[in-house]
Amino acid sequence: MNHPEPQAMISLGEAAEAGTSQAVKAQLRLREMVLAGELPGGARIAELTLVEKLGVSRTPIRAALMRLEQEGLLHRLPGGGYAVRTFSEIDVADAIELRGTMEGLAARLAAERGVEASLLTEAHACLDAIDSALAPPTLDDEGFSRYVELNARFHLLLSRMVGSDVVARELDRVKGLPFASPSAFVVVQTHSSQARDMLVVAQDQHRQALDAIERREGARAEAIMREHSRITRRNLLAAVQASSVQGLPGVRLIRERT
Repeated sequence: MNHPEPQAMISLGEAAEAGTSQAVKAQLRLREMVLAGELPGGARIAELTLVEKLGVSRTPIRAALMRLEQEGLLHRLPGGGYAVRTFSEIDVADAIELRGTMEGLAARLAAERGVEASLLTEAHACLDAIDSALAPPTLDDEGFSRYVELNARFHLLLSRMVGSDVVARELDRVKGLPFASPSAFVVVQTHSSQARDMLVVAQDQHRQALDAIERREGARAEAIMREHSRITRRNLLAAVQASSVQGLPGVRLIRERT
């Protein structure tokens, strides 16, 4: 049986990593387009137009569209394809609050019931990797993409720590609401030191929550994760208020409720 040469295996791995990075970049750019009103609410999204506009192939575009549907920003049309959902500031605030409530519950139950050593080891390794991603004074596209992936991984591990299919299922449901996903970042200036500082704060909350879970301090773990979710809301409001900032002009995500 023939085996691929080591260099070939490395190339395949690098290709997969590059594909993931392209998908994350497309996801971030598409989210900005929703924020800026470049993708109007209710209108069908033309996949080919996005390929031309973003300069990437269909594969990362499709992956990005699926992720934004999971985040609640898009909805799948009956005949195929996607359209931008319309929602209000109240919708977003409620969705983020619900996510904080559910993740707080998950953290408390994990602390009270105890967590398998293997899961805790995975969580620590994930947070160590996030520390490495945040080590540079500012984040480039690759660093930010890496943070998005690792952050999603940590929150998935948190849902697994509870050992409850019911809680995990409801967490997945909540994460499908507009901007309630832990990876639904809205950063006006991704490469700025201010953006990195915000992620450092979030990472410290990750560490504190995991410490509380290990120490079996349920109330503390719950409070930290509920506060953690509010970072998303602060970032969103900051983006809306900074609508004149270059790179994210005319933010129109929040529609007034009529």
